Amino acid sequence: MAAVRRRLLLLLLLTTFLLTVTLTSSISEVEALLKLKKSFDPSPSLDDWVTTSDACENQWNGVVCFNDIVTGLRLQEMSLSGTIDIEALRGMPGLRTISFANNSFSGPIPEFHKLGALKALYLSNNQFSGEIPGDFFSPMGSLKKLWLDHNKFTGNIPESTMKLRNLIELHLEGNQFSGPIPPLKQPTLVTSLNLSNNKLEGEIPETLSKFGANSFAANDGLCGKTLNKDCPKTNPTATPQAGEPPKAPSGDNSSATNKKAVAVGVVAFLIFFIFIFVIFAKRKDHDDFSVLGKEPLNHDQVVQVHVSRESSSTKRTSSSKKGDSTRLRSGSRRAKNGMGDLEMVNDEKGSFGLPDLMKAAAEVLGNGGLGSAYKAVMANGLGVVVKRMREMNRLTRDNFDAEMRRLGALRHPNILTPLAYHYRREEKLVVSEYMSKGSLLYILHGDRGICHSQLSWPTRLKIIKGIANGIGFLHKEFASYDLPHGNLKSSNVLLDENYEPLLSDYAFHPLINPNSAVQAMFAFKTPEYVQFQQVSHKSDVYCLGIIILETLTGKFPSQYLSNGKGGTDVVQWVHTAISEDKEIELIDPEISNDTNSLGMMVKLLQIGADCTESDTQQRLDMSEAIRKIEEIQV
Repeated sequence: MAAVRRRLLLLLLLTTFLLTVTLTSSISEVEALLKLKKSFDPSPSLDDWVTTSDACENQWNGVVCFNDIVTGLRLQEMSLSGTIDIEALRGMPGLRTISFANNSFSGPIPEFHKLGALKALYLSNNQFSGEIPGDFFSPMGSLKKLWLDHNKFTGNIPESTMKLRNLIELHLEGNQFSGPIPPLKQPTLVTSLNLSNNKLEGEIPETLSKFGANSFAANDGLCGKTLNKDCPKTNPTATPQAGEPPKAPSGDNSSATNKKAVAVGVVAFLIFFIFIFVIFAKRKDHDDFSVLGKEPLNHDQVVQVHVSRESSSTKRTSSSKKGDSTRLRSGSRRAKNGMGDLEMVNDEKGSFGLPDLMKAAAEVLGNGGLGSAYKAVMANGLGVVVKRMREMNRLTRDNFDAEMRRLGALRHPNILTPLAYHYRREEKLVVSEYMSKGSLLYILHGDRGICHSQLSWPTRLKIIKGIANGIGFLHKEFASYDLPHGNLKSSNVLLDENYEPLLSDYAFHPLINPNSAVQAMFAFKTPEYVQFQQVSHKSDVYCLGIIILETLTGKFPSQYLSNGKGGTDVVQWVHTAISEDKEIELIDPEISNDTNSLGMMVKLLQIGADCTESDTQQRLDMSEAIRKIEEIQV
């Protein structure tokens, strides 16, 4: 009998799930977007949202896609007004980021709490008004970033905002919130908080004590240590303490609401589970850092690189069943479609062509966001890395050639200059010199017998200074670019036999297809892009800061991971430690025993923190960051 009941329960859950999926998936994402557009007042900003095109394939304005699934809406500064159709948004189950910042929406806050999987919500600088229910954000357990600043919200701060278990950023400034500040449930996670310019009253909770006075400014009724303002003594029986939760509602209505919430939660969980399973299946090979820039594989994994001289139109062949062969196919110099041999852009290491690559043994180094990489050894003993770039179709062949020759002409001790390239419509090959030590990422975190204990404090400082010198050079050479480097991360910092760093994969932003750049380049994971879809020179500063924190702590940054799972959120970790005067505890034990240099290590850690400020106005300029780094001594 029990078994029968279990089967009936399972059948009921599956039936409920299928019905829910049918309801929520009854329209396509394109139809959902058009339905959303219809709820807005007419705006020329969305003129490309039309039934005759596809949102992802045709890159609709403000729509962000991954694997042909809509994952983000970045509709800030589009002069939008009207209403926001939440049911249309629910028709896009992959949606994780929504930005309506700097528009003209008004009225009560829309029912965003129905989007339980949302990770970031930006409503800054609109005209939203009214009170927000205290439990409004309770269903949004995945929410990391919530920006409601500069609207006209009134009433108490919703307690549910302070109970979000994954919250990192909370901005409520410039509203008319009143009453006490609820205590923060996860004070160690939140790195950015601003409650200034409201009408808040009472004592600032202890859980918010790590934030400075600016986070609470222009609230005349607030008091506490943070503001150096004593709180008046009050009768504890007369009024509730700041942050005290209100009495729970009673009666049948509350019970019914709770039951309904539980039922909805069960269904939502099932939907979320199935969705994550499907997405994972699609993305499992996509993670930029599934390979940590490892050294070449063992001898039994060495493969031949074959370059066909007969057919330039032949597609890349798949690996054999044993997985031990890799082929790079290309055209001959006189191929009918005009694709030629390798084009040398730097012959300081000698000249070579496709026939030389045909004869060379190659080792698979791994796959990255921009393509796969192989090591090959030329007949003269020169080791090279061949990178196969699949998403570089932004420029014509002549413009691509000009850009590569510009890169080939660069000369700096901390810049890895490309040697040659090969052009095909489908993919490009970029050849550069092989560096014996591999990448900084591998030296710090690799698992093939190389331990980061080899990196003493003087060596780490040498590496960071070299990186700073190299990035400074790029910022002068490519000052007109939004992203002079654009993909600065430890896997793109290569080390020679003397641990001198050389930067690679720089200045590629003008070459890469826009959608691919967003997915593959680290600059597009910076806070300013996530929030405002903007990148600048300061995006490189943020990336430099991550490397500094990574090198000093020895921790693998979670910022490098596409799915955000694993590693350490070094930015949040370091900023929290600094606010608690615990910086020394973060230094890698492999170097912290150098007690005479701990002061300099902490100073450099602070520079890294200043480089990773979420607010670009507070973040260091590149020239200032380099100057401060140069002042650090062993």
